[in-house]
Amino acid sequence: MPIDFNIPLDNTDILRCTRYPSKDSEPQSLIILAHGFKGFKDFAMFPYTADQLSRHHEVITFNFSHNGIGDNPQEFTEMEKFAVGTYDLELHDLDMLISYLRQDPQLALLPLFLIGHSRGAGVCLIYGFDHPRTLAGVLSWNGVTNLDLFTEEQKAEMRDHGRSHVVNSRTKQKMPLDRVILEDLEGQKARYDIHRRIAFADFAVALVQGTEDHLIEGSRRLVQANPHIPWIQIQGGNHTFNTVHPFQGASRQLKDAINASESFISDVLRNRNHSMN
Repeated sequence: MPIDFNIPLDNTDILRCTRYPSKDSEPQSLIILAHGFKGFKDFAMFPYTADQLSRHHEVITFNFSHNGIGDNPQEFTEMEKFAVGTYDLELHDLDMLISYLRQDPQLALLPLFLIGHSRGAGVCLIYGFDHPRTLAGVLSWNGVTNLDLFTEEQKAEMRDHGRSHVVNSRTKQKMPLDRVILEDLEGQKARYDIHRRIAFADFAVALVQGTEDHLIEGSRRLVQANPHIPWIQIQGGNHTFNTVHPFQGASRQLKDAINASESFISDVLRNRNHSMN
């Protein structure tokens, strides 16, 4: 059964997490699933995905501390936190989560894989570039390759007025974006340059992507920059692998993405074991 837990951070923020214990007595790895922009750990496909992966792995899902989700796990009620949710904060969240998990003797020695969806994939890749020796691999599920997700109009409003907004197409909420987000993007351009840094990635990376996903051209550029990266294309898959929220059941595309991810992880672990022998 999934186990919910919270991690207190340096201030009044917390990380809301769920652990899916492995159904295997000897789990192969520890997997952390990272949601994307305007997403959360209980959104659509994530609980199902975590449960499926926990057949052979320990799996953790979590909400970034400034994703807008508070005590209500399904509703965006913390808009002022969402307004200042920078990549720098998300990278700090991920670091704090990993440090916390590594204190657990059951998890401390397991190879660590990050699976990020959309914006979460970009965060996972940057974390991998910054901490390559802590990871066995990163899997980008329909991942962003350019962290600047904002229109010129939004950036002008952030710069000139201190705040802009983005509409959540599902909930119709106007979600605030404050200037600090733009300052973080502009102040850490080199750190956030995935296209440049991917060429030097010295950890395992895979791109798992639906053929109907709108971010497909960015992935094409990543593979051009580093041809060693496997680009696993899920036929007919859209940005959420043909699932919706509330979850209505697993699509063929989601099952294909999960199976492809498990195969990639198994290959990485097999190669690691061979290199150690």
